[in-house]
Amino acid sequence: MIYKVSYVIIGGHRRGAVINQEYAPEVGAHVELGDQLCEIVEVQELVPPMGDFAYLHVTCRPVMQVPAAEQDKESGSQ
Repeated sequence: MIYKVSYVIIGGHRRGAVINQEYAPEVGAHVELGDQLCEIVEVQELVPPMGDFAYLHVTCRPVMQVPAAEQDKESGSQ
């Protein structure tokens, strides 16, 4: 099954994207759209699957990314 997924980013300064992918997106999962890491908050089926294609609309929100150097400090102090 190929999923044609329309991603919309809430409050983001980046436009969304339309991506063909081989897995269905799930609420709570993280997805990288360009250089923006986002968390999926809603998945809606646009139309019933047709043949080998499913059409989905995904709403997501930007996630704050911690720079790698800060992650190393945090993991070292625990």
